[in-house]
Amino acid sequence: MHVQVNSNHIPGSVELHEWVGTTVEDRLERFDDFLTRVEVHISDENAQKAGADDKRCQIEARPKGHQAVSVTHKAESLQLAVDGAADKMQHALEHLMGKLDTRVLSSGELNDPLLDEQPQAVKDAMLEEEFLEKQDELDR
Repeated sequence: MHVQVNSNHIPGSVELHEWVGTTVEDRLERFDDFLTRVEVHISDENAQKAGADDKRCQIEARPKGHQAVSVTHKAESLQLAVDGAADKMQHALEHLMGKLDTRVLSSGELNDPLLDEQPQAVKDAMLEEEFLEKQDELDR
């Protein structure tokens, strides 16, 4: 999983980007085989002015073979915003995985009873899904 950190209206030091990236990566570690990339956007919504809940963290995760999942959390401090968004993303990914009929094992293999009975049909369905997604992207 690749974590990319972007900052807006917040001085983006290397230490800050490493801290945010490590925090999000640690929280989403169990989904490492399921995710291709995670983008984190941190910002101060009213720049240098003080205000309640003006720190914002948006996390966009890209699960393999699925649409991107995005969550946002606002808080009074950057740490609370990042922690809140990471919690929301963890719950969103748990929900997505719970909705899937098949489970992804740590090896990246699909554990599906149909795969044992009709392996070629499952592989064909997966290839068709991937093809249709690419067609949709080209049509946009």
